[in-house]
Amino acid sequence: MLEKKPVILVIDDEESMRDSCSQMLEKDGFLTDTAEDGSVGLEKIKEAKPDLVLIDLKMPGINGLVVLEKAKEIDSNIIVVVITGYATVESAVEAMKKGAYDFLPKPFTPDELRIIIRRGLERRKLILETESLRREKKLIEENFITMVSHQLRSPLVAILQYFEVILGGMAGEVQEKQKMMISRASARLEGLLNLINDWLDVARLNAGQIVDKLNPLSLKKVMKKLIEDMKPLIQDDNISLELGSCSGDDLVQGDKETLEQVFSNLITNAVRYNKPKGQILITIKEKKAFIAAEVKDTGIGIAKEHLPFIFDQFYRVKRGEDQKIKGTGLGLSIAKKIVEAHGGSIQVSSELGKGSIFTVLLPKAEKGNPHVLKFWDKKHLG
Repeated sequence: MLEKKPVILVIDDEESMRDSCSQMLEKDGFLTDTAEDGSVGLEKIKEAKPDLVLIDLKMPGINGLVVLEKAKEIDSNIIVVVITGYATVESAVEAMKKGAYDFLPKPFTPDELRIIIRRGLERRKLILETESLRREKKLIEENFITMVSHQLRSPLVAILQYFEVILGGMAGEVQEKQKMMISRASARLEGLLNLINDWLDVARLNAGQIVDKLNPLSLKKVMKKLIEDMKPLIQDDNISLELGSCSGDDLVQGDKETLEQVFSNLITNAVRYNKPKGQILITIKEKKAFIAAEVKDTGIGIAKEHLPFIFDQFYRVKRGEDQKIKGTGLGLSIAKKIVEAHGGSIQVSSELGKGSIFTVLLPKAEKGNPHVLKFWDKKHLG
């Protein structure tokens, strides 16, 4: 298969410049086209989709800097070389700021033009290859997520269901030793399933599939529901879990399902890392453009050297000298990604032996909130 020849467009109001550049470039094996002003040049950029454009700064009608800006809007990967007989440091800096690849003062020699053209086309090739690899990587990730979801997760769920049937005696009498072995196998499978579920969450978060729809949401209602759900978990260790003061507004711009996931993780950790007869206090307060939700516990705390790493993937802190909490080490990492996707932040302060405080800041649900707009700009406007 023959390699496609690069297309170079020369936009200049001087006919002699257009002709000399075209002749020299065609001699070197490039396909060329010309335009006598900015308007014609922009039309040809849309139609011919050139790889590289030579743009004169001083032209009647639309000047070169405007053409440069609009050319980058048409094709963000296009290589633009600015040529001018009125070269100044200021004009060169201005052109670079607007996305020019290089700046070539007139008059220039054929060799100078050749060098800059070849360098620019090499840059274009690298950019396009990078884009292609990025698309390929995204496709591989999407296919892998689908494969993990259906070909790994589904069989594990089926095996766990079979184990429940066997342990329930519905497949015949099961001896005590057999029960013990099946229970252990079932626990290991549940751990693997939890890891797969958490990994799928992380993969979706990395792919940007974090929240589908943001609506005004009451954090107080979210917390009350979670506290009710957590009752069986806190009863075993006689831990008190309370929703304390909620001063001012509690409405955030959020996605209910993912924010429930965040606070469920924080409260579950506060229970797991707490002491018998310990306390967990949740408070909600207004902080300027944000709502601050705080989860405070009287647990074992986190050592100073661990604090910088607790939001890292797969990082887990020991509960005691020889005991680790069961889990995948992905919960806090997922929580951080979700909160940041909402335009918020999550912080922790802790003292060993005295407990921890996790504070989540989320943008208030109100019109014109710049923090909410920032999130929507990022996700939906690119």
